[in-house]
Amino acid sequence: MAERKRIKVLLAKVGLDGHDRGVLVVSLALRDAGMEVIYTGRHATPAMVAETASQEDVDIVGISALVDSHRTVLPKVIKALKDRGRGDIPVILGGFIQPEDIPELKQQGVAEVFGLDSKLGDIVAGIKQLVEK
Repeated sequence: MAERKRIKVLLAKVGLDGHDRGVLVVSLALRDAGMEVIYTGRHATPAMVAETASQEDVDIVGISALVDSHRTVLPKVIKALKDRGRGDIPVILGGFIQPEDIPELKQQGVAEVFGLDSKLGDIVAGIKQLVEK
């Protein structure tokens, strides 16, 4: 029986959002679930995220947003991935997200949104489901 490839996840804080406690907790939960996690750290640019995603050949990109910048940041990340020929990588968003923003974000290409009330197990399951598609 062939061994399944580990899911490789890139997590990032884009822009001036320096609140990283939540993304660090998610990172540990994903690692505990057997995923390989790359965390860019705080203050990444959309270009840095796309470049790292391309270089590391990740399966999914997760952006953590807690300062209400997601409406401007996420389209830039998605565009940067497409510009590098990696528009196939699903992008998810987690953090403080207004429910009324979710339909627009999904229309712009965000695969899934996990709010502050999301359970770690649901995030793990959601990533597995997106990657298996």
